[in-house]
Amino acid sequence: MTDTVTIIDNTTGNKVECPIVRGVYGPPVIDTKELYKELGMFTLDPGYVNTAACRSAITYLDGEQGVLMHRGYPIEQLAEHSSYLEVCYLLLNGELPTQQEMETFKDNLNRRSLVHEHLDRFYTGYRYDAHPMSIMVGVTGALSSYYHEAMDIQDPEDRLLTAHRVIAKMPILAAHCYKYAMGHPFVHPRYELTYVENLLNMIFAVPHRPYQPSPVAIRALDQLLILHADHEQNASTSTVRLAGSAEANPFACISAGIATLWGRAHGGANEAVIHMLNEIGDPKNIDQYIAKAKDKDDPFRLMGFGHRVYKNYDPRAKIIRKACHDLLNEMDTVNQPMFETAMRLEEIALQDEYFIERKLYPNVDFYSGIILQALGIPMSMFTVLFAVGRSAGWISQWLEMMEDADFRIGRPRQLYTGSQQRDYVPIDKRG
Repeated sequence: MTDTVTIIDNTTGNKVECPIVRGVYGPPVIDTKELYKELGMFTLDPGYVNTAACRSAITYLDGEQGVLMHRGYPIEQLAEHSSYLEVCYLLLNGELPTQQEMETFKDNLNRRSLVHEHLDRFYTGYRYDAHPMSIMVGVTGALSSYYHEAMDIQDPEDRLLTAHRVIAKMPILAAHCYKYAMGHPFVHPRYELTYVENLLNMIFAVPHRPYQPSPVAIRALDQLLILHADHEQNASTSTVRLAGSAEANPFACISAGIATLWGRAHGGANEAVIHMLNEIGDPKNIDQYIAKAKDKDDPFRLMGFGHRVYKNYDPRAKIIRKACHDLLNEMDTVNQPMFETAMRLEEIALQDEYFIERKLYPNVDFYSGIILQALGIPMSMFTVLFAVGRSAGWISQWLEMMEDADFRIGRPRQLYTGSQQRDYVPIDKRG
């Protein structure tokens, strides 16, 4: 027998039985599809924080326990043993690949890793100092113009081909944003390099000087992409799904996700960490800023500590912390004031009772900002690289939505609080 919740309208006495639906993990949900039909009511849930907008088998997140899993695999295991491309395969297909499947997947991405030469002209249409995320929104959406032969979103093969194209081309679009800002020639991908090696090479290589990143740098960025690959139904993922529900072009859906990720409250947190560290300036100023952070009347906030969803230690932060320390030690930058300040802040947050009681632990944004800064990535590119990593999750969520038996266009409702009906008055008769 299905469990139900009875909702009663005390005004009319009418009632409706709403089924309780249980997933594999997480709280059960109340199926309210019959609520409007039976009672003429909607639910009000600002920000959808208590609303399950879809069924999904991709990512599970438990903020209270600090759990993050992709297709059932804990993020700790994936970050330690896997690679970003293997995680991409997992998100897309639901299972980890065999050796042969992985080789085929890599080959598929390699064969689709170039972009049309004409797309390069789009970059020159932007100001020299345009924010890279504004360029990413435009050029990603522009990919819609080039693949008319495989744009039947009702065709499973076309959908998978599009997913491969998204994952293969995002590093190129991102690297070109950096090169355009620098005034450097674009660098093409090289098949013999790994996904992350290609990304770094396309960003930093120049014709007269070869570029060879260290294994520690490659591993740090690879882990960073893994940790950003998907994060359940966040704002940008929900945007991709909502745009996709209208049967929009999938590249346009990803572009919409990038636009949402650009929001300071979403993808800009690691950039805010660096701004904060620069504001503090010197390790000797830390005590002063810690006092400001503890003062509830002071608007200053420590960025990169705590998380809206995770009420425990961010599991991604545990992983990336080691990569961050390894990178700083190898690059011998730990004595630079900014990195010294960051490490001192981390030490305080892990020991100070004020932070421990409030569970204000360093989160993934705290460490990712430091890693990207240590790699020489400018702050304007931080969110772009976030988008590269998250593109796998976005397109996987889009694929899942397109195959959902409950697929329908998204149409949130509202609680209207405006004026009652009134009659139009000509302008010459208005008082």
